[in-house]
Amino acid sequence: MGVLFVDETKAGGYLMAAVAVSENDLVKLRKALRKLVLPGQRRLHFTNESDARRRQILAALVAMEVGVHLFSSRSKRQAVAREACLVAVVSWAVEAGHTKIVLERDDSLEKADRRLLYRQISRFGLHDVMSYGHEAAHAEPLLWIADAVAWSVARGGSWRARVAGLIWSTTTCD
Repeated sequence: MGVLFVDETKAGGYLMAAVAVSENDLVKLRKALRKLVLPGQRRLHFTNESDARRRQILAALVAMEVGVHLFSSRSKRQAVAREACLVAVVSWAVEAGHTKIVLERDDSLEKADRRLLYRQISRFGLHDVMSYGHEAAHAEPLLWIADAVAWSVARGGSWRARVAGLIWSTTTCD
């Protein structure tokens, strides 16, 4: 049983990264991630980090041995791409036996996300077993892993290579 922590990037197409974390590892990993935050920072956010800092953070993430599942869409319409990826995330979560999905809070998307997640979880008859929610990135450190991996994959090259060992699967959602 595990929890998925999901973030997205829209750079170079639409990509969602879902980090699978065992419920037994939640506290340990949150603590390790908070140690990576520098004085004056509320959170890790890859677009705001220097390259040297990105390398340091990615090395720490690789050492954490978490698994990341990528969901991508080639749709030019963000709403369509997001919906397709979220549908795939729920299907994959059900198949893998995960019990919760946590997305980074975006007030402009939260209502539509909730409707879609409710509908998809209902489709599987799992409301008693699976939950979902949105969290602010500064409040949920495990979202930082999804942010870092999504950024690195979208950036490509050596950045993608640094996170390759964390990526367990890739699903195209079109």
